[in-house]
Amino acid sequence: MLEIRKIENIDQNCVRVIRDSFITVANEFNLTKENAPTNPAFIEIESLRAMKQKGIDMYGAFLNNAIIGFVAIEKSSGDLYFMEKLAVLPEYRHNGYGTRLIDFVVETVKKAGGKKISIGIINENKVLKDWYIRNGFSETEIRKFSHLPFTVCFLERTV
Repeated sequence: MLEIRKIENIDQNCVRVIRDSFITVANEFNLTKENAPTNPAFIEIESLRAMKQKGIDMYGAFLNNAIIGFVAIEKSSGDLYFMEKLAVLPEYRHNGYGTRLIDFVVETVKKAGGKKISIGIINENKVLKDWYIRNGFSETEIRKFSHLPFTVCFLERTV
């Protein structure tokens, strides 16, 4: 049974889950550490520790006590929260675990008094964009950043 719990101690297992989950998309869109250094496919443990220092909460999805998924929740301003680095290892996809992570984030944000969850994804990733829309998100903005080799799609969901 899937268990989602807060990650208190950041370790290489968290890094591995994020990297291994995002590398499939990085490969599909020809992202490298050179042209997209902030992409989670290339994350280092120091980045996760810095997120924790900023007060960003991180959660793992565990199956039989092994981490197979990850998500981070950051409070922005007012009633807005950011959902970051949602990841499910490729071999565990299409089992509803990503949706379970989204549902967990929605409930967590709701309990904290939040009203909206925002995410940013690769706009050209139609499969992922459609999945988020099926999970209650709506597109709010498309933006091109000069330092990124893709367009960013921002989506929001009301809780």
